[in-house]
Amino acid sequence: MKTAIVTDSNSGITQKQGEELGIYVLPMPFMVDGRTYLEGVDLTHQEFYEKMNGGADISTSQPSPDSVMKLWDGLLTTYDEIVHIPMSSGLSSACQTAMVLAQDYEGKVHVVDNHRVSVTQRQSALDALELAKAGVSGADIKRKLEETQGDSVIYITVDTLKYLKKGGRITAAAAALGTLLKIKPVLIILGKKRWTPFPKARTTKQAKNIMISAIQKDLKERLGDETCTKTHIEIAHTQNDEAAQAFSEELRELFPEADIYVDPLPLSIACHIGPGSLALAATRRMEA
Repeated sequence: MKTAIVTDSNSGITQKQGEELGIYVLPMPFMVDGRTYLEGVDLTHQEFYEKMNGGADISTSQPSPDSVMKLWDGLLTTYDEIVHIPMSSGLSSACQTAMVLAQDYEGKVHVVDNHRVSVTQRQSALDALELAKAGVSGADIKRKLEETQGDSVIYITVDTLKYLKKGGRITAAAAALGTLLKIKPVLIILGKKRWTPFPKARTTKQAKNIMISAIQKDLKERLGDETCTKTHIEIAHTQNDEAAQAFSEELRELFPEADIYVDPLPLSIACHIGPGSLALAATRRMEA
């Protein structure tokens, strides 16, 4: 049984990386001043932030049913089945759309909803690829990914409240007060939860300490890996690579046994939080 692994660009996997890994990446569409762009195809991260900083009207969208089915149909000419890993259903309707479309594929397309995004979604795609190489069926890959959906968490701190206000996630009054008080909120993405507020900070250093303490608690109490020998530590950011790399060095001192990966956050998240953000994630390694 030959199984293709498909994800979308919300995973942070670029088209080039996908080709090198053997993972098929569906680019996410964006509307910028009324024009549609595809992430990583005709819109780079640098171009995106240039448009965002220039005040462009930007909104997220989801892949068209036609683009999804065209990819699947092409793959099924050389593969027996497909495991499709979209962004969390709690953050986008793309997952539900894919599930509906898969009903017409006679069990050959397995759509995974394990509530992952960005670096944690990327890890799911990598795990699925290894399982497929080991001969695990698409149905069992889907089952395993969904059974372990709670084995990851992401904490995010933002540099500005402007985009949370724009997206309706906080009120204008709260944004104004937060800006005045220089508040840097920490948000959590865990399972079906989306953009859940966490303790607030007044400085980036405080925000990082809050995220580190939260991850340490997760490692001990929820992931059962206090020494971080069985967990991937991931750092993500929006146009904030220097800070992300410095943060990774801090974490390497705290978790010397861990593998630490740094990657930009996908543009679908950047739309809602703006540039300058920093995220810390933990994903338990999948056991064979």
